[in-house]
Amino acid sequence: MSSVVHLLITDLDGSLLDHDDYSYDPAKPVLQLLEEMRIPVILASSKTRAEMLELRAELGNEHPFIVENGAAIYVPQRYFQKQPAGTELREGYWVRELVPSRGHWQNAIDKLRQKMPGCFMDFATAGTAGIAQMTGLSAEKAALANERQYSEPVQWRGSERELEVFLDELSAAGAKVLKGGRFYSVAGDCDKGQALLWLRQEYALAAKASAVYDLAVGDGENDIPMLELAHRALQIPAHDRALPRLERKDGVIVGEGFGPQAWAFGVREWLRGLYQSREDV
Repeated sequence: MSSVVHLLITDLDGSLLDHDDYSYDPAKPVLQLLEEMRIPVILASSKTRAEMLELRAELGNEHPFIVENGAAIYVPQRYFQKQPAGTELREGYWVRELVPSRGHWQNAIDKLRQKMPGCFMDFATAGTAGIAQMTGLSAEKAALANERQYSEPVQWRGSERELEVFLDELSAAGAKVLKGGRFYSVAGDCDKGQALLWLRQEYALAAKASAVYDLAVGDGENDIPMLELAHRALQIPAHDRALPRLERKDGVIVGEGFGPQAWAFGVREWLRGLYQSREDV
């Protein structure tokens, strides 16, 4: 049988984590099952490195992770036998950066603030107290959310027409703006899909695998790139909006319920499919 690798790449807020209280209790048995099956669970989020490190410790997750909507990928040192090409060693991680720093985008946003007063609020301006108010996070977690390195989250408060101008101006400045569940993320030309492709390649090289079968899980528009590129896609329904539209028609699972409940249902469906097609794989 040819060597194959199975991976799970998952969004956090609204997917593995409950949209309101950030709990993942319904997913715990499935996370344990994946660990027993030695299927890496790769966290992919708009969250910062600081936030991800804290959450990984809570989950007992020791696998690579993707920060700030694909801006950078962190691989624990010695996770693979060889350091991946194009990475730098920093504080125990091989880091693959895909975009410029946060400060670059803050300058572009500050210019628009003067043209469009009151239309938006970004994390850098809001500070810890403002982020806590916008997200419902504790002051401690809000501070971690503001330790961004590559992107700037923006809460939109203006009209739809003004939003079009805002997005056009940032695009002209070279930014790629991704819409998440609550915020627009302003960063460079990166997304979770590009990060998925890079990691898929590294896992294949490390295992000398003939194929990588991955499941991407997400609920927002910023998850679309990885949902489109993964071998299988799991869409998580949200209380307040329709599922993001995908171009692909096959290989899509839709979770039952919301958040971690839908996550657990969909991942179990994927695992059942793996067992049923084991001879093919």
